[in-house]
This record gives sequence, C-alpha cells and structure tokens, in this order.
Amino acid sequence: MNTLSKIIGSSAFFLAGAMTVYAHADDATDFVEEASAKSISIIETGKLALEKSNNSDVRKFAQELINDHTKANQKLAEIAAKKNLEVADNAELLNRVKSSMLRVRTDASFDSSYTQNQVTTHEQTIEVFEKGTRLSDPELKSYAEKKLPHLQKHLTEARKLAAVTERQYRDSPDFRDVVPTTDRDPVAPGSQPAPR
Repeated sequence: MNTLSKIIGSSAFFLAGAMTVYAHADDATDFVEEASAKSISIIETGKLALEKSNNSDVRKFAQELINDHTKANQKLAEIAAKKNLEVADNAELLNRVKSSMLRVRTDASFDSSYTQNQVTTHEQTIEVFEKGTRLSDPELKSYAEKKLPHLQKHLTEARKLAAVTERQYRDSPDFRDVVPTTDRDPVAPGSQPAPR
C-alpha cells in the first residue's frame, strides 16, 4: 500500500507540474495574442487618423504610434516564432469595430474620438503588458518590461491630446449641431418662460 501511495503521489506531482507548464504556456500564448492584437488595433486606427485628421498634433501622434507599435509587433513576432506561438492575425474584427466608430464621426469630432479611443486602448494594453511582466517565460517577460514604459508614455500623451481635442470639438460648430435642444427657448435665470 505504501508503494501505491508513492506512485499516486508522484503521479499527482508530475501532473501538477505538467499543468503548471501548460498554464504558463497558455499565459504566454494569451499574452502574445492579446499584445499583438492591441498593437494591430493601434496601428490601424493610427492609419485612419492619418487619413482623416487635419490636426498636426493628432497626425504626429498617430504616426508615432504606428512606428512604435509596428516595431514592437515585429519584435514580438520574432520572439513568438522561436516559441512556436502565433501573433494575432485576426485583430481585424476588433479593428473594424473601432474603425467604424471612428469613420462615422465628423471632421471636428474625429480627433476627439480618436484620441479618447487611444486613451482607452492604451489603458487596456498596459493591463495586458503588466500581466506580461509576471510571465514565467524570461524573454516574453523582458519584452513586456521593456515595452511598458513606452506604453505609459503613449498613454500620457494620449490623455493630454484628448483633453485638447475635446475642448476643440466642444468649441466647434459640429458640437453645437449635435447637442440636443429642447422645444423651449432658453430661459434666463430668475425669469419666467414665455407663454405658449
């Protein structure tokens, strides 16, 4: 009976070890897929910003994101290939959703929508990379650690630009055209509404 207990115990230990290795591989797979999908989304919406925006700061920011995330995804693809992991190639669905949201915007609201989208996307991407810094794979962990400060810098820039573009949009005629109006004329404080 003692031998049987040892066999069961060592089998359970081996199985637990195998499950841990599988879980780490799964974490690495998830990280590579999520990180590459986020970058593809950022690149594609950046290309859209270059097409639609007339704001030089927005265009400069979009080009910086395209350049940085293209390089980051190339590096991630190199690492992933060595580990037989696949980078996202089907981020098109995610990208289409975001792009279609941005495409319906007017010129004045596009910059505000785009920069706000980049705030949200970079917040989500930072969460993915923070998880990446806890991976057991040393190369992917190092990759995530190196890219995290760049993502945080992009987020800071996106927040600043979003504040500026939101103010510009609110001051534009397009904003006034979409703000709902009531069927009554505005009433000055302390006065009575005009009789109907």
